[in-house]
Order: sequence, then structure tokens, then C-alpha cells
Amino acid sequence: MRPKLLFLWGAISCTALLFSQKKFTFGELSAEDLAFTSFAGDKDAHAVVLLDEGNYYFDIISDRLLLVKEYHSKIKILDKDGFDEGTISIPYYTETKSSERVENIRAVTHNGTRKTSVLPAAIFTKRLNDRWSEKVFTFSDLQAGSILEYSYTILSPYLSRFDGWVFQTHLPVVYSEFNAKIPGNYRYNRDLSGSLTLDVNDAKLQRECFRIPGAIKAADCEVLRYVMKDIPAFKEEEFMLAPSNYRSQIDFELSEHYRLDGVTDRYTKSWEDVDKQYSNDRDIGRQLTKKGYFEKNVPDELFREKDELTRARNIYNFVRDHYTWNGGYGIYNDVRVKEAFEERKGNVGEINISLINLLNVAGIKTDLMLLSTREHGLPKKSHPVMDDFNYLIAYTRINDTTYLLDASDKYVPFGMLPYRCLNYYGRVMDFKKESRWQPINVTENSKYAVRAQITLDPVQQKASGIWDELNTGYEAVNRRKTIAQSNEEEYLNSIEDRMAGKVQMTSYEPDKEHSSEKVVSERFHFDMEQVFKGDGIYLNPFLPKFFDNNPFLAKDRQFPVDFGYERQYSYTVSVLVPEGYQVTSLPAGSEYKLPNNKGILKFESNQSGSNISLHYNLVLNSSLYPASDYDQLKILFYKALDIQNNSMIVLKKI
Repeated sequence: MRPKLLFLWGAISCTALLFSQKKFTFGELSAEDLAFTSFAGDKDAHAVVLLDEGNYYFDIISDRLLLVKEYHSKIKILDKDGFDEGTISIPYYTETKSSERVENIRAVTHNGTRKTSVLPAAIFTKRLNDRWSEKVFTFSDLQAGSILEYSYTILSPYLSRFDGWVFQTHLPVVYSEFNAKIPGNYRYNRDLSGSLTLDVNDAKLQRECFRIPGAIKAADCEVLRYVMKDIPAFKEEEFMLAPSNYRSQIDFELSEHYRLDGVTDRYTKSWEDVDKQYSNDRDIGRQLTKKGYFEKNVPDELFREKDELTRARNIYNFVRDHYTWNGGYGIYNDVRVKEAFEERKGNVGEINISLINLLNVAGIKTDLMLLSTREHGLPKKSHPVMDDFNYLIAYTRINDTTYLLDASDKYVPFGMLPYRCLNYYGRVMDFKKESRWQPINVTENSKYAVRAQITLDPVQQKASGIWDELNTGYEAVNRRKTIAQSNEEEYLNSIEDRMAGKVQMTSYEPDKEHSSEKVVSERFHFDMEQVFKGDGIYLNPFLPKFFDNNPFLAKDRQFPVDFGYERQYSYTVSVLVPEGYQVTSLPAGSEYKLPNNKGILKFESNQSGSNISLHYNLVLNSSLYPASDYDQLKILFYKALDIQNNSMIVLKKI
């Protein structure tokens, strides 16, 4: 899913193209900085980063070996809409026993020769959660043409948190440079992601550059320099996976540390190492050994059902109904299944580990599966990077069919995963054998179908009728959740609001006979006014609309369109022509297909005697469309919305 990956193991080879290294001094502006008025590739940008510079190195400070991260940036405000860039947040890692420190914050607004500094009293500290805090400040004296310059240093005791460098931000960047000096006894894996290439990719060896007190010999260093120029802004788009999958950035991961006593600490482990570690982990492996507790504290009838699939469904439903999800994921800490079970509330880890325990008690072999949610990014397959995972579910096979289960969402039925989990693959942790990759495939048919009948009444000067809605798969999950989170009046009002007041609900009937966990069936009765005008009737027969607007309006697109699951939208409507009227205009039929039938739109209108029928069908036969399909996909949605919004039936009085 990454457009371009470059793996750099050990030392990075030098490129033939080497730029002479620039020296940037805080407070000094170049003639180019002052004269800059627009970014060539983004004329609509309201602000631009003139400079992003980072310098990372190791140092002994107060008898401690620390990772020093120096940052320097200059942002030019091009117009008043860029003033939002005047607030800066500096996140840093904090824990009870040891924390990173932010020091030497300097911030100045440049307006020609006038300089306005941010005073220390205007720099605030905010606690974000139990692991992260931030420093926040806001530049003053902002105006079009202002240059905002700031720098700071982070001192980190966490040598493994060599965060790397993000070249591509939400703003265009004129020049971005990252420098690092790494002692040779620390080795990091490096991963350059994104579609952009480095202008400078330079690695050199510097002899005896770093000395630790007490060491006989100074360590050699690897000196790194990476540069990108004229970087377009990273713009998040509708229906895309996590930005980290596509944004141009370089990540570091501590691989090995050669200690002075000759011992080598290896941080990049094999999956076999990870399997052993997880099987004994107090938050994961040991929580999977609570079968005895659950066997004593759940109803015996959960285990008596002879049919294995039915037994699994019953256990899944019990866990889903027993717990209320607290909104947390809980994968590497705070997983305590006994306490969560007693409180009937827990995070995803506690809920799904409880499910795994119970399924195993019932004789249904079930393993834990690690995955990364859609907003978190795709896990690397080349080697274990445990921070890539932020979620866990249950994996089981029953009658040769694989089931991926997550009981944290009360509206998701057995065999389906919440939308946030639809991220291609995960890692099954089979502690008795070995872990393995498992694809996340969506097999559910997700459909939103409407069948309507409209009657036109010249005496009452209104239209009325019924429409039946059928939602299946993920569309049913979404609809069930919407219904559950509002009362009937609020629900019907929300539907009327989407129709701009043209439709008034007169009654509503949930169709329980044809509804199930994976199907929601409903019937609506309605009245429509403002369709009779003079001697004519002007009717747009599309009652509920599938789309509020077109999600694909950008001229072009850099990244794949990822819907998560295949979708189908169908609408059939029958209109009875009243006596004394004749049809003068029907909407024209239309058909449009994407290559290989990955998307199909078909619309037909017909008249037979006094009956008008319209049929509309939009099918997305793929959940993923590469950027190369974007133009055709945009046309498909343009036509789909045009039919929905502009299909008019016109009748005239005879």
C-alpha cells in the first residue's frame, strides 16, 4: 500500500548528487526568504514552510547518555488565511520515572526589520495523556508576509525513540534537511516511505567522533544527511488509509546496540522471538490463560450447544452484550480481563481476550490476532515492528471457514469486523506453533436499496406514497447504529432534513420480519408538496438520496481510493400518472462503466400506460481504486449524483 518503499539496512550509500551543506543561523533571513510570495506547485497555499531543519545526535549530559533532537523552522504567511499556522505544538514523550525535556525554545515573528519574540511566560505545557505532553505557544503580530521562525531542543533518554523525519507536511515545503550523527555501536534500520525522492542521500564515516566516559576508545560515527526540496503539501483525501502509508518521511528503528562489555542487545527480533515474548507478556499471553475464571463465571448453557458454529455465535453474542467498550484499544498495557469482566466495561484488548478465553473453554481453538487500524497505518511485513500494531481481535476456524471476531462493537454481528479494522492483514499469534500473516477479507454484501411508490393527487395538490429501504452488510451496521443513537422523532427529522423540507414523514414502520443482524428493513410513509405548479407537475422521484455531495472534486489525486468494502446502491420507483395528465418529459437513461467492470452505473426510465418506472443501480465492485483510476471514478460519481439530483419527471394537464 505504500507507493514507494526504500529499505536502507546499515549504512546508506552516498548518491552522486551531493549539495554543499548549508548553514542556517537562527534570526537570519535570506533575500529569497523576504522575496518569497508563492509556491510554484501550489498557488492556493496560504502559508509555506521555507525551512525545516533537524539535527539529531548523542551527547553525555549530567552523566547521562541522551539523544539530542534539535529543530529549526521558518514559515512564511502568504495571506490572512494562513494565520492558523501561528500556533505551534511541540509534543514530547513523558512517563512517571523518566521523560523527555523540551529546552531552548526560541520563537520570533519577522515583519521586515521588526522582530516580535514569544516570551517564556507565553509558552504553556499541556498534559495530553499518561504518556504524552506538549509545549504550546502562539506567535503575535501576524500579517500577510510575516515569517515565523522558531527552534527548540528535545533531550531524550529513550535512545530507541529516534523518531526520524517527516519531509512532507500539510504545508508546501521549500527546503527540508535532516542530519544525524549516530555512534557506530548503535545500529538503526531505516525506512523511507512516500512517493518523493531525496535530493541528497548522503552517509559518511567520521572516525572517533563520540567518547563515553570510561571507554578506552572513542566510537566512530555514521554521519547522515538527507535533503528534499520543493515538497508539495500532503493533503488528506476522502476514502484514504492512514497518512503514514503515503507521506514522504524517513523512520528509524533501533536494531542493535553493541555494549562496552562486548554484549550485543538486539532490538529487531524475529517473529519467533516475538512469539515467545508475547506468550509470557502480562498484558497479552498471561491474560489468555484465564479460562478457569471464565468457565466459573458465565452461564453453563454457553458450552452445551452441540453445533460448534452456533456455540461460537452464542459466546460472541454473550461477550458483546456483557461489555460496554470504553473507547480504548488496550494492546500493550492495561489489559486486565478479570476486572473488566466484573465491571462489565473494558477496552478492546480486554473484551476480545475474554472472547478468546471463552471460545477456547468451549473447545473452539481460537488465537489472538494483532492488527493495525485504518487510521494507524499498515504494519511492515519485512520484520517485526510491534509499534505498528495497535489493536487485537480473535481468530478462529470452524468447519474449514475462517472467522475474524471483534466483540467491542454492539452493532457488529458475528463474522464481521468494525470498519476501523478493515486494513488488509494482521498477525495471528499462535503460541503453540508460530505466528503468521492473515489477510482481512470482506465477504459481506453491503447494499443500500430503496423501492418506492408515488401517487400524485391533483385534488390535494400533493404527492404521497411509501418507500421501503433495505440495508445489508456494513450499510446495515451503519443504519442500526444511527437508529439506536436517536429516538424515532430525531431519526425521522434527520431524514427529512436531508431532503431540504420537500418530504414530510407521516409514519414509520421498522420491518422486523425481514430484518436481522446483517439486514435492516424499514418502511416510510410520506407526503410531498411543491410538486404541482400551475398546470404542470414537476417531480424529482429520488426521495432518500444516497450521497449528500460528491467526495471526489479535486482535479487529481495522488493516493488510492480505499472504500474499505464493496458497495451497491439501487433505487426503483413507480409513479402513477393521475387521470387528466400526460407525460411531457422523463429523465434520460444513462450508463457508465469503469474498466473491468470495477464500477457500474445504470439508470433507466420507462412509461407503460399510466405507470412510470425508474431504475437506478450503482455498483462498486472493488474496495480499492488506484490513483490511476481516479479520473474515471470521479466521472462515475459525478454522473451518479447528477442523476440523483437532476432527474425530473414533468407532467402537463390535458
